[in-house]
Amino acid sequence: MKAEEERISLAPELVVMESRKMVTCLHEHLEKLKESVLKEGFDSSEDEIEFFRIIKPLIFGKLLYYNKIFKIEAGRPVEVGNISRKYFKSKLEKLESYYIRDVVGTDFYKYYRSDSSEKDEQYFVRGQLDLLPGTRNRFFDTDHRFSTYYDYEAARIIECELLYEYLHLRLSGQNDHYGHSLPENQGDKKVLWTESKNALIELIYALHASQSVGHGKLSIRQMVSLFQMVFNVQLGDAHHAFHRMKFRTSNSFLDRLKSSLDSYMDKDL
Repeated sequence: MKAEEERISLAPELVVMESRKMVTCLHEHLEKLKESVLKEGFDSSEDEIEFFRIIKPLIFGKLLYYNKIFKIEAGRPVEVGNISRKYFKSKLEKLESYYIRDVVGTDFYKYYRSDSSEKDEQYFVRGQLDLLPGTRNRFFDTDHRFSTYYDYEAARIIECELLYEYLHLRLSGQNDHYGHSLPENQGDKKVLWTESKNALIELIYALHASQSVGHGKLSIRQMVSLFQMVFNVQLGDAHHAFHRMKFRTSNSFLDRLKSSLDSYMDKDL
């Protein structure tokens, strides 16, 4: 999935074709995962929780995201005057209204965003859901062998946050060059981030915390958008990825960065 995302461009003239390509790719990934889960199951409840809390929502969330981009871009008006901008603004307002009304105020959103874990078996182990008033209709048409219901809710959070970021870029015009080559003296080469995406997220948070960019006035979301544009990369759910870093056992990227710099400086002595 990462390799496929690094190959695509979301430049306006390519976005319909590329987003449709990603929908097909991610759907195939999900089908393969489903086949594997139904055949092999999980070795423990911890493995099942990790799959339905992290792995499936990320892939499914991006599938929903690219499918929504495809629908929005395929239906957008021709670039005439201010019509296109009004179109994307209406899409953003609709998304914000839904997100505030149906997502942010829910108990699950607060639980998921706070990285809590005490209800993981209720939310991310299959067969644990008690039907309550207000359960969405899609639950009754879901393959419960490959869903906990809440993995879909997590995927929707990821979809909404990615789409929110995309629409903001579309309105600002920044993604007119998204995925394009750099100025002429760079030829057809792109400047790519060649470390892991988690490493870039760690660097962004460090620069934000130290107020090293724009005197700290840029939000994390704005910083992520900026670095995505510069390095032609999509970082996805940066907030969630950053909080998972708290539980890592290996050295941080910044530790490795300092070590590399120290070694480089020693060579000049």
